[in-house]
Amino acid sequence: MRRIVTPELVNGCFGDPALYLDFQFEKRAMLIDLGELGALPPKKILRLTDIFVTHAHMDHFSGFDRLLRVCLGRGAALRLYGPPGFLDRVEHKLAAYTWNLVENYPADFSFLAHEVAPDGLLRAARFRSHERFRREALADRHNPDGVLLDEPAFRVRTAVLDHGIACLAFSFEEKAHVNVWKNRLAEIGLPTGPWLKGLKRAVTENLPDDTPIRAWWDDREGSHERQLPLGELKARALQLVRGEKLCYVTDVVYHAENQARVARLAADADLLFIESVFLAEDGDHASRKLHLTAEQAGRMARAARAKHVVPFHFSPRYAGREAELRAELERARGEQL
Repeated sequence: MRRIVTPELVNGCFGDPALYLDFQFEKRAMLIDLGELGALPPKKILRLTDIFVTHAHMDHFSGFDRLLRVCLGRGAALRLYGPPGFLDRVEHKLAAYTWNLVENYPADFSFLAHEVAPDGLLRAARFRSHERFRREALADRHNPDGVLLDEPAFRVRTAVLDHGIACLAFSFEEKAHVNVWKNRLAEIGLPTGPWLKGLKRAVTENLPDDTPIRAWWDDREGSHERQLPLGELKARALQLVRGEKLCYVTDVVYHAENQARVARLAADADLLFIESVFLAEDGDHASRKLHLTAEQAGRMARAARAKHVVPFHFSPRYAGREAELRAELERARGEQL
């Protein structure tokens, strides 16, 4: 079963952090972190619907300007999510430019920005190009269990970590995949067809088993329609498969509380992207910089029981020594708990 998104580190393991999540079955993409985006072509930027920013250090947020320039004039709303103070930072970014002609664009492009507030609320504001990107406050909402986005096929969750400042980590969690057994469907006397989309949606939305599902199709004998309860179709013709979980952790200091929070967010992750900035031999320097060594990243991955790990955000001091960083992480990941 293929995951519904394909992840790609825009700038590799040594460049600015930015993880592009390209949806396989939709004309859509997401981005985690907003580092330099020069390597991302406009057609990929224009697929973006949601962007999740860990914190506003320059190497995680400098891509905002390219994002804005490419998207300006597009009649869409782009959702942004970030840590405490993020709304002010988006407002200040936009206020750095002069917008006296922007209302001449026919399309009213907007940002819907959200910040994870210290009181546990998710605060939001809208910035519309036809209003010269003046800030418009929107209603606060709760984000139970750190859930930022919850759609029928997936959810995005966050945890607040310590980098000397609040820094967010993210998990992209697919909900259960719904597989249809065509032979079992045929035994019920039903063909495949567009009606299966409604069936799968009913399953992913956890509708009651007595929910009626309408099946319809055409054949040589004409048009046909049947209704069956959702529970019967689930029992006789469907297979539910656990969705995959992808997590992203960067710019954190190594201590017990951070490790516990990462372990909760990334528990049993199928794929964990985690910073491995320094080698253990430079552990004192890593501590001063509030970053992880590859060894510490391996320990965090082990505590989370992550199945596959992708280290990134390597310090440029290790150019030509990438294999050492990867090997150190794998050794620590393989140690006994």
